[in-house]
Amino acid sequence: MGGAEPAAAAGHPNGHANGGVAEKLDELRRQLGKADGDPLRIAGVGAGAWGSVFCALLQDAYGHLRDKVQVRIWRRPGRAVDRATAEHLFEVINAREDVLRRLIRRCAYLKYVEARLGDRTLYADEILRDGFCLNMVDTPLCPLKVVTNLQEAVWDADIVINGLPSTETREVFGEIGRYWKERITPPIIISLAKGIEASLDPVPRIITPTQMISNATGVPFENILYLGGPNIASEIYNKEYANARICGADKWRKPLAKFLRQPHFIVWDNSDLITHEVMGGLKNVYAIGAGMVAALTNESATSKSVYFALCTSEMIYITHLLEEEPEKLAGPLLADTYVTLLKGRNAWYGHKLAKGELTLEMGDSIKGKGTIQGVSAVDAFYELLSQDSLSVMHPDGDRSVAPVEMCPILKALYRILIKRELPPDSILQAIRDETMYDPRERIEMAQGHTLYRPSLLGQPGGVAKA
Repeated sequence: MGGAEPAAAAGHPNGHANGGVAEKLDELRRQLGKADGDPLRIAGVGAGAWGSVFCALLQDAYGHLRDKVQVRIWRRPGRAVDRATAEHLFEVINAREDVLRRLIRRCAYLKYVEARLGDRTLYADEILRDGFCLNMVDTPLCPLKVVTNLQEAVWDADIVINGLPSTETREVFGEIGRYWKERITPPIIISLAKGIEASLDPVPRIITPTQMISNATGVPFENILYLGGPNIASEIYNKEYANARICGADKWRKPLAKFLRQPHFIVWDNSDLITHEVMGGLKNVYAIGAGMVAALTNESATSKSVYFALCTSEMIYITHLLEEEPEKLAGPLLADTYVTLLKGRNAWYGHKLAKGELTLEMGDSIKGKGTIQGVSAVDAFYELLSQDSLSVMHPDGDRSVAPVEMCPILKALYRILIKRELPPDSILQAIRDETMYDPRERIEMAQGHTLYRPSLLGQPGGVAKA
């Protein structure tokens, strides 16, 4: 399958002393009840940019302790690398002496020469073994152990990293659930997915990736966590200082935060899984609009700040429909929103749409970027919040309306991206409407404790924090 090269024994890329890293690993192994000689098995599922980087961070930090831990990643086989990407990949390799030497040492360089000449076809799983993610070829990673058989990848894993788009999570984990029927001890699952589904039957409700995973596998919810934060995958692997939060039940979030923490990647823990996971989906929705506004106004700081004020007020409004006391959109949660609006694939997508360099007919899976998860999230949130059964009082106080009527940007994005009845520049009308309420009023309505609809999370009596 192609193994990953261990980091140097005396000191490795993330700057840890070996003793500290070994101690963290031993501590987690004890908590999981691992016996000596039985390695901790970590399996990534899905090899997009963030999923690949996350596994590469773990491989860099712990991979040299091969008798104690194994890191592997699953991706589907058969995805060919096109000629243009192969040519660009060859340029990236030759621009980095360390990468060039590594490939020559592994006797892997010649195949990239042949692909550059058009004499050979490369495949995504093949280049991932050499440390190249198809969605992020400009950022070479460490070599990874890649498995193309899903059952082989996950059947005995102690920790599974969900790096799949939310739109694929249910299907893949449904298959994984069949492999785990005979397991005695459930694994720990860390979901990186940002997106939601909407279900309207029997009542309108939201389904998050962690809920999809629990429903599909039967793994108890206390063993499923969400990790998110203000980060861009390539920048994190290049050791830009970053932080994140791992959210979920007390049992595992603190041990995992400690295990995942690195000098340049600080991981905090938080109990409010739902707010963070929903915000992870919402920020992708509004990032598409942010990219449109930036393109249409020639990067006007004023227009972008107006958009930021309005979209964050809508996000606050929506989270208060879902939770009685959601965590405030502040600190790392606000920073996560900010960085996604500033520089992420969804913002990039909105920018390209507004410039006419992409069209909606091209779909939401874009070469070199992967799935634009904000598109499906726009559809899900709109469908959910347009239900009359969830009606809220209009600020005028004289009528009830569906919650989506209080979210003009979400409405505009739905009409642009899903219904395709408005051009991208109509997003500007959504933020310039003279009849629009001050975003402060929307926030005050949200915080008045009258919005909360516990049924939206499939919990008749509400959902408690983990």
